[in-house]
Amino acid sequence: MASNYQRLRLVLGDQLNHRHSWWRTPADPHTLCVLMECRSETDYVVHHIQKVLGFFLAMRAFAEHLRQQGHTVHYIALDDPENAQSITANIQQLVEKYHIQTFEYQLPDEYRLDEALRKLSQTLGIDCQAVDSEHFLSHRQEVQETFAGKKTYLLETFYRRMRKKYQILMEADGDTPLTGRWNYDAENRKKLPRDIDIPPAPAFARDVSAMGQMLSRAGVRTIGRVVPEHFDWPVTRAESLQLLNHFVQIRLSYFGDYQDAMTERDPLLFHSKLSFAMNIKLLHPLEVVQACIAHWQQQPEAVSIAALEGFIRQIIGWREYMRGVYWAKMPEYATLNYFNHTAPLPAWYWTGDTKMNCLRHAIGQSLEHAYAHHIQRLMVTGNFALLLGVHPDEVDAWYLGIYMDAIEWVEITNTRGMSQFADGGIVGTKPYVSSANYIDKMSDYCQNCHYNKKAKYGERACPFNSLYWDFYDRHADRLERNPRIGVMYRTWAKMRPDERARILAQAAAYRAQADAL
Repeated sequence: MASNYQRLRLVLGDQLNHRHSWWRTPADPHTLCVLMECRSETDYVVHHIQKVLGFFLAMRAFAEHLRQQGHTVHYIALDDPENAQSITANIQQLVEKYHIQTFEYQLPDEYRLDEALRKLSQTLGIDCQAVDSEHFLSHRQEVQETFAGKKTYLLETFYRRMRKKYQILMEADGDTPLTGRWNYDAENRKKLPRDIDIPPAPAFARDVSAMGQMLSRAGVRTIGRVVPEHFDWPVTRAESLQLLNHFVQIRLSYFGDYQDAMTERDPLLFHSKLSFAMNIKLLHPLEVVQACIAHWQQQPEAVSIAALEGFIRQIIGWREYMRGVYWAKMPEYATLNYFNHTAPLPAWYWTGDTKMNCLRHAIGQSLEHAYAHHIQRLMVTGNFALLLGVHPDEVDAWYLGIYMDAIEWVEITNTRGMSQFADGGIVGTKPYVSSANYIDKMSDYCQNCHYNKKAKYGERACPFNSLYWDFYDRHADRLERNPRIGVMYRTWAKMRPDERARILAQAAAYRAQADAL
């Protein structure tokens, strides 16, 4: 009966943690667990259709898991006539309907929801409790505490702290890294050989046509594509563990060498595809790391320490570090625009219809799969947006919407910080920009391109080349004293004045017709 419910527990769509302490004790008949599909979450940016489907599928599967464990679950579907289409409004309705005495929620990972639930708790007039999500290896303020009093944060410092904290790849003394080296990044930058075989990833195909029709009837705007009967993301813990096992057994050994490589041949290469499962908390970062280490210990000849360390650094270093920066700097971080960039995002970011093959492929892949790996995001789509001078708000909205794993805590720090340098150097020590030379070095994109990868100006000159030098020229007052890029300014200064003028004229023409590139 309704009067029997005393406690209401909210489970957000990215809090599908099977091992949370809430679920370790016997189910309480007086506790009502609620999960909900809301327009407030589908509409704050235009999301990829696979992202919306993935969240809803995973939430529904988790709700069924809780029911099988004996918990009472109230699931509010998007088309439920009583759905107020807002998390806070739905909670208020349930509190009133069931005369709830205690409201509990796990701390959200988004500032927006954290503020909304904090304010709601102040107005409900009942006992409200917030608990940890029990997922991350560092607490919210750990990065801020690590770098107290410093203007910039250094990933390597935080990464080493996490290695020591959890004794991951450490010698018996607890302070020395195995092999005496902390970082093998320099070994993990190889171009993909033409003759290497890329293994297929596990398939999780399911028919999502009914759910897609529900989104369409509701008028939810989405981007990207999905073949209704071939939706191919893991949305249960069992599927996520299957994907983890596949990565450890099949892909990990090649991950280190080729983690920065790009190719038209395959969207995944040797990457794990685990980020969505991790970000909705179906997998814990420590179990992912431990699975990789266990395999390495069993087959050290199959997996190099460079490959192992490179992957672990992404999980316990970069991922935790980015979350820490988020909580240290929000909400101001979302307004930073160090270069005062104002250009619009080219229209073809939403369609992939560009003559630049690297961008056509990376964007097309993103629209097709809701996925691109970190170098495609950083050195192709992000690189070009930075060179073009696109407003960080537009870049943020695109990345947050198009990628399956994009939740603001991880997206905005990677995009506005690492990719666009809009934070002025909090996350990265220099802007990550390049000419066509880097893209050609790390991919096979340039060989089938409309543009000439070697030309800086003239007919069919690669836009990356002139925009690269134009970027440095436009921002010399902010960048020329940066010790990591001083060589670029020395190279620029050595060019003949007429050469520089041609390059800048070409860049100005490209910026003026960006939608036609």
